[in-house]
Amino acid sequence: MNYEIVELKETKVAGFTAVTNNTSPDMGAVIGGLWQKFFTEDGYAAMPHKVSGKTMGIYTDYESDELGDYTFMTGCAVEGDVPDKFEVRTLPAGKYAKFVVVGNMMTAVGEFWKKLREMKLERTYVFDFEEYQNADPENCEIHIYIGIK
Repeated sequence: MNYEIVELKETKVAGFTAVTNNTSPDMGAVIGGLWQKFFTEDGYAAMPHKVSGKTMGIYTDYESDELGDYTFMTGCAVEGDVPDKFEVRTLPAGKYAKFVVVGNMMTAVGEFWKKLREMKLERTYVFDFEEYQNADPENCEIHIYIGIK
């Protein structure tokens, strides 16, 4: 898989979170449920101070690596204060491997993560995220950023 190395600045993100694990039988339901919650009138539509219209799927608070628990967050970049119902995290400034994936939202992202596990990237396991460039479920462009050392 092709990627480029980028330096990202610190960014405030807000949304909804849940803890899961890649080996958990309900991982897909946990992540899917967060996306459903995020796209309600109490989620994305109610989020003030959005930086852009792009949504994010965020992986953080890794217990160890891709085999341990982590926090998944559905959210977006924000500036300013947000209501207490949203959790706020900080995307740390630093070096990331940026991948561009195009295709069906569900299958393209799933295939990406399978292929990533086979790569020899020196990951930080601090903060990784998917940034959805459009909302076309069948032909979505997704930029995926993996924190690297």
